[in-house]
Amino acid sequence: MEKFNFCRVFYSFRLLLFFPLLLLSSASSPTSKYFINCGSDSSFNLDGRYFVGDLNSDGSFSVGSSQTIENKNPSADTALRLYQTARIFRGQAPYEFRISTIGPYLVRLHFFAFSSGGTNLSDALFNISIPNSFLLSNFSVRNSSGLPVIKDFYLSIGVGTLRIYFNPADKSSFAFINAIELFHMEDFPWYLTYAEPNISAPGWHSNALRNLYRVNVGGSETNDTFWRNWTGDDGYMILRGSAENYSNDRVVFAEVRGIEHSDKNGTVAPDLVYKTCKVVNIGSNESSFSNTTWRFSTRKSARHVFRLQFCNIIDGSPQEVNMSLYIGTKFKRSISVQDFGLYLKLFYDLVVDSDDSGYTDISISPDGDSRIAFLNGLEIMEFVMGTIVTKPADEHHSRRLFLIVGLVIVGLALISIFVLLFVLRWTRGKKTTKNVPLFANLNLKLKMSFADMLAATQNFDLKLLIGEGGFGKVYQGILASGMKVAVKRSDSSHGQGLPEFQTEVMVLSKIRHRHLVSLIGYCDEGSEMILVYEFMEKGTLRDHLYNWKESSDSSEQSKLNWKSRLEICLGAAKGLHYLHTGSDRGIIHRDVKSTNILLDEHYVAKVADFGLSQSGPPDPDHFSTDLKGSFGYLDPEYYRTLQLTNKSDVYAFGVVLCEVLCARPPIISTNRREEINLAEWFLTWQKKGQLEQIIDPFLVGQINPNSLTKFGETAEKCLNPEGDRRLTMLDVCRDLEYTLQLQQTKKIKEPLDGSRTYVSADFTMSQVQYLNSYSFPAEDSFPKGHNVDDSDAMADGVRMLVPTRS
Repeated sequence: MEKFNFCRVFYSFRLLLFFPLLLLSSASSPTSKYFINCGSDSSFNLDGRYFVGDLNSDGSFSVGSSQTIENKNPSADTALRLYQTARIFRGQAPYEFRISTIGPYLVRLHFFAFSSGGTNLSDALFNISIPNSFLLSNFSVRNSSGLPVIKDFYLSIGVGTLRIYFNPADKSSFAFINAIELFHMEDFPWYLTYAEPNISAPGWHSNALRNLYRVNVGGSETNDTFWRNWTGDDGYMILRGSAENYSNDRVVFAEVRGIEHSDKNGTVAPDLVYKTCKVVNIGSNESSFSNTTWRFSTRKSARHVFRLQFCNIIDGSPQEVNMSLYIGTKFKRSISVQDFGLYLKLFYDLVVDSDDSGYTDISISPDGDSRIAFLNGLEIMEFVMGTIVTKPADEHHSRRLFLIVGLVIVGLALISIFVLLFVLRWTRGKKTTKNVPLFANLNLKLKMSFADMLAATQNFDLKLLIGEGGFGKVYQGILASGMKVAVKRSDSSHGQGLPEFQTEVMVLSKIRHRHLVSLIGYCDEGSEMILVYEFMEKGTLRDHLYNWKESSDSSEQSKLNWKSRLEICLGAAKGLHYLHTGSDRGIIHRDVKSTNILLDEHYVAKVADFGLSQSGPPDPDHFSTDLKGSFGYLDPEYYRTLQLTNKSDVYAFGVVLCEVLCARPPIISTNRREEINLAEWFLTWQKKGQLEQIIDPFLVGQINPNSLTKFGETAEKCLNPEGDRRLTMLDVCRDLEYTLQLQQTKKIKEPLDGSRTYVSADFTMSQVQYLNSYSFPAEDSFPKGHNVDDSDAMADGVRMLVPTRS
């Protein structure tokens, strides 16, 4: 009860602070609207917005000390006309906008990297803030792949002057902006309901919100009247096939009064969003799904607004539809549309705090006696905490602002007292707690100092940045010994944290294998969590399959031939086989994918990234709702049963085999729905016996048909929906070794009908032992307790039988 009362008082007090701002509102004030073409004297119309060059300001806005830059080689694409110029800030300086109408505003910032006059905008590293709030921190467009980066924010702004500050992250860097949109969103509804019990707030008022996702569930990409882009949802689904798309163009939306959360004016989402949905339909088939889940990357330990759109457009559906909604691992809510009927545009705003996983799952399922559940749209926003302080536009407003500032100061003082008392009480409770080192009970000689890390990476110079993943940024470094290493530094804004850091160190400090990336050391000083690995000269497997197509200098990336791809797959399979069987307890990797298979200077494959791995045999009596893995690689049986086994790694490796053959990502955005999911697309052509139709064009004419057939059979067995019917990683190793031997056969003979693969006539059948996946002797398995293997690839328990020449 004490917590409930305090929260009520706190939110009531915050609304009291905001109330004086309402006095500044005037019904006759014109709507504030700005569309700025930064660094330019050109003005033009774009999709109904008139962008004004900021060199031609009419006095309603201004810009601080800065420079302009022009792209000397602009794109001919008219859609990129807005990005031909930019404004550069070498030190902190603001854009200032006169605001004449109080209320919610959308602020849209445009960034597009180009090079001109010796300045490359992709080198910029900077912060963007409003008073008391950071909109973007340590922001860079280095990895934007040559596309514009657009960031949307919702702000509540009072009458006066709004300043948006641009500030380089350090003395050697700079900030830039290509275009700014700022406009009032009249009649835009805000009814936020806190997920925690007994806490509610009718609005966000003194907070800013950063948009993360806008998703048209069950539909395709579209735009709305606020020029906001809505994307399709297929790329976010954990398991395609768990729900069906449904659309209804005949909908005439209902107008129902008295419902607080109905989107009457269509300002929450466009009508096209409400006319499509994903439907979970419980059928009579036991294998049918009772729920569907979408996964979104989110910053850990952050507060988010989840705005969900519902509209019952399903012909023949019952008047009463009850659903269960799950957000993350802790939040569940029952949703009923029984009181609203068909064709009413409805939305829910829910505020939920994220955990430390780095992603948030959203699931829906039928509830009670209902047989269906559906979702039409979704918007995810992150809180940017802070209060916007505005400068008075004139003397009249100045008097009012003086009173407001006084109230704010008093309010902040009271809040500070509460915070101080809380901190003192918390500190007293912590005095008896000792600061125990992270790995105090481990006899490891791998610990390194933060000073060593700074020296190795030249103070984490961005020029040495070679990658970025779920844990943080990865830098190339050189230790004092002269050894070249990869330094992976944790970033609090990324998903993985302390548990993943501990797991990685614990796992890699105890195992060693030719096909596993070696841990050189780690650093855990203060808040720093840093991992140091052997440097893998050739990068990731994915880089050599299809990322080189997106590179501006593809000559730096190799195009692997079929023999090299098979050798890489075989090496990775051996590494995974060792993980599964190289110790009594065994290890499940949990995140097998082409970006976690690295290549050294000799193109030897090594499995990396063990932050999500799990040791020990699976417990059949335990399951967790905290699904872990990557889009496109997630085992459907694991998703369906929530029970993890090492066969989940086998499924993910099957997807990698498909990538190797087809040279495309596991999930793509395309109008051809059958091609969205790589595994499903592969299995369709495998069942037709026509894999040659979907192979990487670079491989055409390279692959022995016998080798292709055996490879397809192996991938198909890895992708079996039932885990018990999948191969083991030892089986995969044997099959890939045989596939490689078939590829090395000089003469090619077309495979005969049937599932068995035959070798060429260069070998007599009497001298060939057919290497069936289930026919190998057991004596070649790992000896019990063996957990270290630096030996050659053929000495890790996979002794292959090779045909001999006649």
